[in-house]
Amino acid sequence: MSVEVVVHGENNMRSRVLALMSYLGVLVFVPLVTNRDDEYVHFHARQGLVIWTFGVLAIFMLYVPGLGKLIFSFLAMAVMAYSLIGIVSVALHKAWKLPFIYGLASRL
Repeated sequence: MSVEVVVHGENNMRSRVLALMSYLGVLVFVPLVTNRDDEYVHFHARQGLVIWTFGVLAIFMLYVPGLGKLIFSFLAMAVMAYSLIGIVSVALHKAWKLPFIYGLASRL
């Protein structure tokens, strides 16, 4: 299910760039800190923060003996897939609710 949020005016390109940064790893903190009043950017930043958290969790899984590398591989693929879907969403100027991610992001 998707929700389309259209931003009009001069901040259109700025909003899209900040929303795109939400899905580029640690750069998620730039839109979180600088642009809290733009609903479109904040939507993507919350989802990006959840994805980034899973990326950090994936790195820590490498230190778990046994199944750690398998869990890391699964989480890393999920982070890359969700990030790519988020980037496509921003490129199409949409606000897609990513499965599982949106549920966690809406609690932030």
